[in-house]
Amino acid sequence: RLFNREMNRQKDQLIERVCERLAKAVLCEFPLVEKLELTVKKPYAPVLNHIDYVAVTIERRWHKVYIGAGSNMGDKASYLDYAVKRICEDDNNRNFREAARIVTEPWGYKEQDEFLNTVFAFDTLYQPLELLDKLQDIEREAGRSREIHWGPRTLDLDILLYDKEIIEGERLIIPHPLMDKRLFVITPLCELHPYGIHPLTGERFCKIKDNLLKNTT
Repeated sequence: RLFNREMNRQKDQLIERVCERLAKAVLCEFPLVEKLELTVKKPYAPVLNHIDYVAVTIERRWHKVYIGAGSNMGDKASYLDYAVKRICEDDNNRNFREAARIVTEPWGYKEQDEFLNTVFAFDTLYQPLELLDKLQDIEREAGRSREIHWGPRTLDLDILLYDKEIIEGERLIIPHPLMDKRLFVITPLCELHPYGIHPLTGERFCKIKDNLLKNTT
């Protein structure tokens, strides 16, 4: 019934688009399905050679992500609330959790107001760069500007972890390269994921937090 419903809802010209849409529908409709491999076949496709059908196979799954969130301008709590609303209303995300919000001193650039920081955790269907684009859209909607490095901001959303992946690209590095040096990140992260392991160092986050606390005393 799900397949019939989706096929009747929208007429896609590309078989790849059909496959993507059906995969998302299954993952969103059935909460216990974490991962799937889906093949869509199209008989009598209009190609030069005679073939019985063309097919597309994709694999899609939910990914666990942790996002560092902060604000130190205006109504800080409202900016964080806005980020929560935008993330949760997106049906590509589910199982949202948030750590307690903490007030912290600015890091790096000191001539600015205190921050309100937290960490979000949720499952997402977005690929890493897709997720980055979505988070930056939310930052822009909240009036974020990037005039001063580590400077004041209405809303800051950083991808800390994406499953256990290690990514080094021009736009995105995961795990976040400074997360294990920032107590304002590790403290709320430990509330949600204390025994998680840093993909690069192999240390548990609770141990990283203990070491940071020792170095600040």
